[in-house]
Amino acid sequence: MLGVLTGFMVIAIVVGVGYAMGRRTYLGDEGRHVLTRLAFGVATPCLLFTTLAGADLSILLSKRLLVTAAATAAAAVLFTVVGLRNGWRAGPLTIGALCSSYVNAGNLGIPIAVYVLGDASLVAPVLLFQQILVTPLALTVLDLTRPGERLPLSRRLATPLRNPMAVGSLAGVTVAAMGLPLPRPLLEPLTLIGNMSVPAVLLAFGISLCGSGLPACGDDRPAIWLSAVIKTAVQPVIAWALAAGVFHLRGAALLDVVVVAALPAAQNLYTYASRYRVAEQLARESILLSTLLSVPALITVAALLG
Repeated sequence: MLGVLTGFMVIAIVVGVGYAMGRRTYLGDEGRHVLTRLAFGVATPCLLFTTLAGADLSILLSKRLLVTAAATAAAAVLFTVVGLRNGWRAGPLTIGALCSSYVNAGNLGIPIAVYVLGDASLVAPVLLFQQILVTPLALTVLDLTRPGERLPLSRRLATPLRNPMAVGSLAGVTVAAMGLPLPRPLLEPLTLIGNMSVPAVLLAFGISLCGSGLPACGDDRPAIWLSAVIKTAVQPVIAWALAAGVFHLRGAALLDVVVVAALPAAQNLYTYASRYRVAEQLARESILLSTLLSVPALITVAALLG
């Protein structure tokens, strides 16, 4: 239980600092957007490149990742089906589907993997899967559904290659696949810049909470509750059913995939929503609500399977 509480405490403190900065308008009216652009365009691509450049790509073929991928797809499809039946637009539908399925494998998943599962590398396959496949796909949809945009086919096909985070991820995977050693004078500046990513995202998220009411009390309440419940309750159950019933995982392997599935929605989803100026309230409050609900969810999973 200590690992779960430690991970949430780290996030809560940094988000709280961001909230205090927002209350005092320490960074001015545009501070949140500046932090968002910093994280989206510079820091996160560097973090992804340095992380993936040294990754073992063989982990992409593991049964655990197949379970995570299937559970992620099922959760996103479930939200999408309900959203389409209710006539929700493409932008909010994309953000909501991400909030229903995209796990916080970085700033929360890593400490929980260390303290609960005993191995930080267990979240590496999830990071790879989300950054190589899910993120470029979702951001491409957001790019192509911007109001008033009429992009030629050539630009549409090249959309993932114009996204900084997709470029950082793909470049890192390329370096890892080719086994290229990175010279220290190149690696250390990129690592230093990448270290700004998680704090910038969390601070921007904290600033965005200023003036906000309780989560899931606004106009987007049905979508917020739907995404949070799918994320913290439905996705872990799907992962457990697939892992135990289809892939026959047992013991620590079963615990690993269910704990990963029970992680809340990632804070960087708010960065995407803010960057594209779409469904920002939905992203912010879904992340906050799923983070609150994931505490009892993770404790329950650890108690039942640990």
